[in-house]
Amino acid sequence: MIRRRTLVQALASLGFFPTLWGVGPAQAQAAKSEELALAGPLGDVWLGKDDAKVTIIEYASMTCPHCAHFHTETFPALKSKYIDSGKVRFTLREFPFDPLATAAFMLSRCNGNDKYYPMVDLLFSQQKTWSGAPKPAEALLSVVRQAGFTQESFESCLKNQSIYDAVNSVRERGEKVFGVDSTPTFFINGQKSSGSLSIEELDKILAPLVGG
Repeated sequence: MIRRRTLVQALASLGFFPTLWGVGPAQAQAAKSEELALAGPLGDVWLGKDDAKVTIIEYASMTCPHCAHFHTETFPALKSKYIDSGKVRFTLREFPFDPLATAAFMLSRCNGNDKYYPMVDLLFSQQKTWSGAPKPAEALLSVVRQAGFTQESFESCLKNQSIYDAVNSVRERGEKVFGVDSTPTFFINGQKSSGSLSIEELDKILAPLVGG
């Protein structure tokens, strides 16, 4: 388990001072398509055809083991079978549960949206390496160096207030407007489904939606 105080102290040494938020009661509401379609300040990064029959929006936390399992075990099959074939359009939205997850999402955004999924894939695939490390900031830096970050660019990214605010705004809207209170949470054509889904479970949901 990540100790929030340890992380805050580590990131504070870099000049990064995350504002800790309280998690209030979720306001569960029907997810209207026009509301779900509204992207956060940094925009949604979509995969798949614009005219796909099915839209999947996932809310995830970078330190969530179930999210990492989905992205390493299920997502490759989802992408190959449904996204690359034009049947499904997919995006991942930020729902960090702790400051370390916020930092990881910021690092995924700092080099532009074309680098978003490669960074997400890297961080999920090596989640155990950095998320539970005794010195999480150092461990996170070690991992993102593989994607070209330096000490300087790492620090600069984590001091970027606008990216920090943008990531948190997506989380706050997910909670307040759509009732997201756990990760991963999926909205499949607006229908909410919580928990890591296997490709077999997704097949059952998607088959009647995508047709033959």
